[in-house]
Amino acid sequence: MRSSIARRAAVFGSAALLILGPATTIAHAEPVEPVEPQVSDQAAKLPAELVDAIQRDLKLSPDQYVEQSELGQKLAEFAKIARMQYPDAFAGTWLDEAGKAVVALADGDDKPAARKAAEDAGFTVTDVAQSEKDLHDQADKLNGWLDTQPPAVADIVRGIAVDIVHNNLVLRADTNAGLQLPDFLSGARIVPAPVPQSHTPSTDLKPISGPLSGDSLLGGDAYGAIGGDTGLRCSLGFNGTDGSGNPVNITAGHCDPNRAAAGTPGASEAFTIAPDGGAGPRIGTFAKTQLQNHDYALIRADDGARHRLENNGVRVPGAAPLGITGTAEPVVGAPVCKSGLTTGFNCGVVTAANQTVSVGDRSLSNGFSTNICALQGDSGGTIVTGTQALGISSASNVGQYPLCEVANFVTFILGEGPELYATPINTILGENPGLKVRTS
Repeated sequence: MRSSIARRAAVFGSAALLILGPATTIAHAEPVEPVEPQVSDQAAKLPAELVDAIQRDLKLSPDQYVEQSELGQKLAEFAKIARMQYPDAFAGTWLDEAGKAVVALADGDDKPAARKAAEDAGFTVTDVAQSEKDLHDQADKLNGWLDTQPPAVADIVRGIAVDIVHNNLVLRADTNAGLQLPDFLSGARIVPAPVPQSHTPSTDLKPISGPLSGDSLLGGDAYGAIGGDTGLRCSLGFNGTDGSGNPVNITAGHCDPNRAAAGTPGASEAFTIAPDGGAGPRIGTFAKTQLQNHDYALIRADDGARHRLENNGVRVPGAAPLGITGTAEPVVGAPVCKSGLTTGFNCGVVTAANQTVSVGDRSLSNGFSTNICALQGDSGGTIVTGTQALGISSASNVGQYPLCEVANFVTFILGEGPELYATPINTILGENPGLKVRTS
């Protein structure tokens, strides 16, 4: 019997996802001091590289970026309450292309109350045919139907999602051939399923001895992971503390080359990247690695490297940092930016939330996706909205290209666009009691 894969989600992109692999070249990151969080003056505290990316990719000013990010979180709070209070009418929330907050409502006894609550909050209301609950019921019904189908049919479907913007279901499938959907799904869209990309090990990562420097390590900086005779290059994620107060970095699980040994004496080791591109002094070891359902890992700092992770910064390697002020929930249409060692800061919007997809032989659940370009080596890096932590970079549909300019051109010709899939930071925190993202 197949296991159900339907989860709440929004619209998918149409290109295949590739697991982000290691970069082949690494830029040396010079130390900078992290910025202290300034919630009341966030736009003024954005680093120049992030401001450039916001203006280039989103066509927004720093003030508009922060304003829309904060508006997205207000929508997230409204949606959390509306799902409970107005289940028959509530049909989802998002930010439209103009940055306006939209609440979708279907017909139901609680629609007048839901409309009043949305309008009192200053949100735009749009009428749709089906509530979010109805669409979730359809997804569950589809799972039940798939469970009755022979493997040749059932295994074609690699992911099911609710597209809140278009008020229907979206399916990821290996092929349209042989997939005859039941009548109740006549309006569902079918898009290509994710395709995994194999890792390209870095053979030039060799540990070196020597004293640790006092340089801070921030989200977006490069690191090398060595384990099981394999080396990978990835990007650091958010700095934090575990349940015992130990400094950790929250990065991608697929960046651990020896995942089975995480948390044991044989765990993979994490190293800084030296100016020549090889491994520098050791940072710590992989204390926990998760890849099925959620893609994340915790690197616990060595005693001599604790101070290196005791900051709340996110940056382009070698540049001034952004100070993280808290955590956020993914909201469709909300502006987001990612940092990574290969492509630095790139920005876009959330295109899907609460989605489950299959990548190769594993399932990634409760994730979100964005229309951001990410290449090999960006794995594990940070995704932020405003000055808040949002997620960890996991998979991309353009990871095989050498430059984002090439990726953007090719996907445009194909009628698609870049797509970056991520694990929400709040999901990671929820699975690890006591784990916190540093905010100072």
